[in-house]
Amino acid sequence: MNFVYIAVVAALAAIVYGFYQTRRILKLPSGTPDMVAISDAIAEGASAYLTRQYKVISVVAILIFALMWYSQGLTSAVAFLAGAFFSGVAGFVGMNVAVKSNVRVTQAAKKGLSSALTTAFAGGSVTGLMVAGLALLAVSGTFLLTGSSDNFTPLIALSFGGSLISVFARLGGGIYTKGADVGTDMVGKIEKGIPEDDPRNPGVIADLVGDNVGDDAGMAADLFETYVVTASAAIILGQLILTGSDAAVSFPLAIGAGAIIASILGVYFVKPGNDKKIMPALYKGLVVASLVSIAIFYYLTGAIMDGDMRVFLTTLIGVVVTFGMVIITEFYTSKGYGAVKHIADASSTGHGTNIIAGLAVSMRSTFAPILLISAAMLFSYQLYGLYGIALSAMSMLSLTGIIVAIDAFGPITDNAGGIAEMTNQPEKVRKVTDALDAVGNTTKAVTKGYAIASAGLAALVLFASFTEELEKLGVSIEFSLSDPKVLVGLFLGASLPYLFGAMSMEAVGKAAKSIVEEIRRQFRENKGIMTGKSKPEYGRAVDIVTRSAIKEMVAPALLPVIAPILVAFVLGAQGLGGLLMGVITTGLFVAISMTTGGAAWDNAKKFIEAGYLGGKGSDAHKAAVTGDTVGDPYKDTAGPAINPMIKVANVVALLLVPFLV
Repeated sequence: MNFVYIAVVAALAAIVYGFYQTRRILKLPSGTPDMVAISDAIAEGASAYLTRQYKVISVVAILIFALMWYSQGLTSAVAFLAGAFFSGVAGFVGMNVAVKSNVRVTQAAKKGLSSALTTAFAGGSVTGLMVAGLALLAVSGTFLLTGSSDNFTPLIALSFGGSLISVFARLGGGIYTKGADVGTDMVGKIEKGIPEDDPRNPGVIADLVGDNVGDDAGMAADLFETYVVTASAAIILGQLILTGSDAAVSFPLAIGAGAIIASILGVYFVKPGNDKKIMPALYKGLVVASLVSIAIFYYLTGAIMDGDMRVFLTTLIGVVVTFGMVIITEFYTSKGYGAVKHIADASSTGHGTNIIAGLAVSMRSTFAPILLISAAMLFSYQLYGLYGIALSAMSMLSLTGIIVAIDAFGPITDNAGGIAEMTNQPEKVRKVTDALDAVGNTTKAVTKGYAIASAGLAALVLFASFTEELEKLGVSIEFSLSDPKVLVGLFLGASLPYLFGAMSMEAVGKAAKSIVEEIRRQFRENKGIMTGKSKPEYGRAVDIVTRSAIKEMVAPALLPVIAPILVAFVLGAQGLGGLLMGVITTGLFVAISMTTGGAAWDNAKKFIEAGYLGGKGSDAHKAAVTGDTVGDPYKDTAGPAINPMIKVANVVALLLVPFLV
């Protein structure tokens, strides 16, 4: 049985399912004319941003396409474009479904929690299954079309295309969403004392647009490239280690195919029980998808790998890491646990103590995930060597469909709450959307933790592929710390996530400054905005933050492309290997600390807004808003963007291997 063709069929099934769900969602009632008007404004702003972003990215992509055609051949150059195109499509489709779902969730909230939850998750499931389907189709299709077990460059080029678009999408979307969010909150909440999503705030539409371009389009592109990179690396490593084995290609793709079917089944189990709790309803779908996946992995082990239980156990490790990251991230970011309550309590004594507590939580939150990832690496290696680690990573990424569905649920519910606020919906509606939004914040953090952990495993597999490729071409290098080239490369690589993070944070600051000035100008020049006699110019704020985000995303996005090339040219293979080790090591810590710490700051604010420690308007709440403002670019811009940044550096290194020999 040719499991590569089965992977193609499963990928197409996921895409067809996505279109089916989209059609079903669009048939749902969209509410009153004023609700539709707000939703249309969000959709228009998101589409305008994405169009501008893709125009800039296409210029970069065409230049790289030409360079790759010249240096690697037409096949690899086309594979690069395919990776870039599919990554863009994943983000575009996900975002467009999200902006059509938001108003329908607000309308469904009038019927109650159950109706709103199922509508929001249906919208999220489109993004999830489209990401998984397009990623699996890209990898299996590229392998079938190139058909060579000796030339891995097309698969590497495909990964590079996906990774490059992902960095731009994560960065640009993150800069947009947090620039708009921070700027809007600073003037609206702090200076004017008006609620979040108040229609009098000129930046409120830009803020709602940001939820989609950052947390939906950017996240979709991120998980797409992580899936593609992991699957490609598993195939490459399998072919290098298990020379001539068809199973080395078939098994990773079969894992992906099986988990897609399991994820589609899992979607139908996401329904709230009698207790009306949201998070258990979402996790029910994840548990079902995981159990079905495990059963399929067991069957595939017998069908492809001669029933070798070591192989099955490596896939089991990937599933365990997924649940481990979910539990750890929720522990540090959910309002029900001590970390968030600690930050909230620290807010009662001022802004400074809030920041100190948040930074402490962000740093402490790295330890448990690193233990989990390290244990997974050791056990997988013990079972089946480097290929075992690759299979664990692929097993983990195979659950992308259901994981991304849980994540994409977040921005949809956030927008639904904003529409409810702006159109003055009854309190019972806002109560439902607020409950969904609070859970959405945690699910977004959980998915970022999942993506970073999988990136750590994938990056190690890529590094192993880099060394194996060198050895295949007759270059055997020991990356020893006694070699000054390796050490210098290690130091340079370790500095890159910090430099990248700093550039990303500064970009958010500049975007926020531009929108703050615009919002202040509108309030100053149009006194009727605050009294409700005149409407703000929402479009101007959207346009300003769009231009700022597009401008600021380019320099940091090119950093992981240029740095490996320069190091390889100056320090050779030894320095480049050291750089990769440095990027992987510090990148994991910086990404985890930023994403988890930022989410904890956000939910500490929401904990206080729920009525604790004085509630909204109290001194503790004002301090928590400051902490959330700091945490926003942490969790939604710099932290998540480090994930694709790590892999871009590794993929570029793989492309450089022929030039290092």
